[in-house]
Amino acid sequence: MSDHPEIFPINYKVDHESLVFRTGAGTKLAAALGKTVAFEVDGTAPNGGIAWSVVLKGSAATLPRTPELLAHIEQLLFPWETGRKDHSLRISPESVTGRRFKVAGPLTWGGPLDEATRAGLE
Repeated sequence: MSDHPEIFPINYKVDHESLVFRTGAGTKLAAALGKTVAFEVDGTAPNGGIAWSVVLKGSAATLPRTPELLAHIEQLLFPWETGRKDHSLRISPESVTGRRFKVAGPLTWGGPLDEATRAGLE
């Protein structure tokens, strides 16, 4: 590892005012354990028009594989890809920031429309 951030997609759940996720041994586990990490999640309201973004920063720690953990958390976290996900981690928040905003239409962005946007409007 070098001195730059590592970014990984994760499947997560909120549990007791913290965030939990499962992972296998490897780069993601090594990058997170005992370090301050950042987690970002973004979304839109079901009816559209409003978007939100939340960033949680905190330390990541391994959760012990107890029967309670297996029954409560790990069964709720279904992996999105194949492979073993034997490690459960908890991010304990040190800060949480977020914002909610109205989604602007492409024609109000202030710059020229690129080809992808043009194709989406046709």
